[in-house]
Amino acid sequence: MMVRVACFVGLDWSDEKHAYTVKGSEGIERRGIFKSDPETVHGWVRELREAHPEGVIRVGLEQSRGPLMYALSAYDFLELVPINPLAAKSYRDSLYLSGAKDDPADADLICDFVRTHETILRVWRADDANTRKLRLLVEGRRTLVDQRTALTQALSATLKQYFPQILSWFGEANTKLTRAFLLRWPSLDQVVRARSSAIRTLVQSHSRKKSADIDALVEKIRTTVALTTDSAIIDAMSLLATSYVTLLAAIEEPIHSYDEEIAKLWSAHPDQTIFASFPGAGPVMAPRLAVAFGTDRTRFTDATEMQCYSGIAPVIERSGKKTWTHSRWRCSQFLKQTFHEFAAASLPFCSWALAFYRQQRERGAGHHAAIRSLAFRWIRILFHCWKTNQPYDDKTYIDSLKRRNSPLVARLAA
Repeated sequence: MMVRVACFVGLDWSDEKHAYTVKGSEGIERRGIFKSDPETVHGWVRELREAHPEGVIRVGLEQSRGPLMYALSAYDFLELVPINPLAAKSYRDSLYLSGAKDDPADADLICDFVRTHETILRVWRADDANTRKLRLLVEGRRTLVDQRTALTQALSATLKQYFPQILSWFGEANTKLTRAFLLRWPSLDQVVRARSSAIRTLVQSHSRKKSADIDALVEKIRTTVALTTDSAIIDAMSLLATSYVTLLAAIEEPIHSYDEEIAKLWSAHPDQTIFASFPGAGPVMAPRLAVAFGTDRTRFTDATEMQCYSGIAPVIERSGKKTWTHSRWRCSQFLKQTFHEFAAASLPFCSWALAFYRQQRERGAGHHAAIRSLAFRWIRILFHCWKTNQPYDDKTYIDSLKRRNSPLVARLAA
């Protein structure tokens, strides 16, 4: 049953105020600007409903999430249509060649864009509360993990300037042993003067190294040569290194808290069985795959939409006789990263995925290009399982490869 659209609204949002245009069946009814504070936003919605008490109100805005989107999504009589900023800019540029941007005029354009393309643009449908919360959690966790990675790289770069030996002794800069060692002895000079028993005790308490390996480490420490003996460099760099160690230790606790909250939500998620069935997904990647697709099964009509939306599908451009292919730049980097990382994680657990990856490498593709190609294929499988509510079965997919006489079958048999 078709729901009557009472009017169309175009919103051009900003941090402090929002410009709007309201168009009914007879054209523009009114324009204006309202402040972004919660009281004003909800007051504006009430006035809008009083002016149009029947039917739904379709609102176009250049935002798919954020404070304004969160506030408006509370009203069931508002149909929200997120507009890609690039699409809005292209529409504006096609009408105003100067490229000048003006908030009230942009509100007019967004309203007109939504009204003109009513049958093409999709109304936003919210996922269930569990999925919305899970999406914010996995994105928040990733933000903290990226910060941890940046701090680890900074610590490693600092150690290379005055105390590079510790990286060869313990490997990565952000291990419990490395952090504990640096907090106890932040420079080579200090550890050289330390008692052998103290070194053994610390290493044993933060690792599973054998006694013989610890003895060999103590011997290395006693005979190693300092990169520099300049106290100005050592004192400054050691303080910076211990500062990074303190920050790294502090960030571990919130990441652990995120893991616990994600695990609790994920155990009750309606699509947990589907996405947990994929090889290599695990407790980190499976929730990310689930929120990538969401719970609205009408959001994507086929796998190609997700392949393009995620940025995994390449862009093919043609001009005259020239054709070139490049990566998709305008996309959600988190979403693109999710499929890329899942494809890489599947290699040790999925025979056909590893065979496909090796096939791409033999054809001359680099590592990341081969992973993207694998992710492209995985999205088709993920989409099918998501759409049909069926867990992934490796045997079923390999049987389908055999029926299609896929070249991968011969590789699997070898």
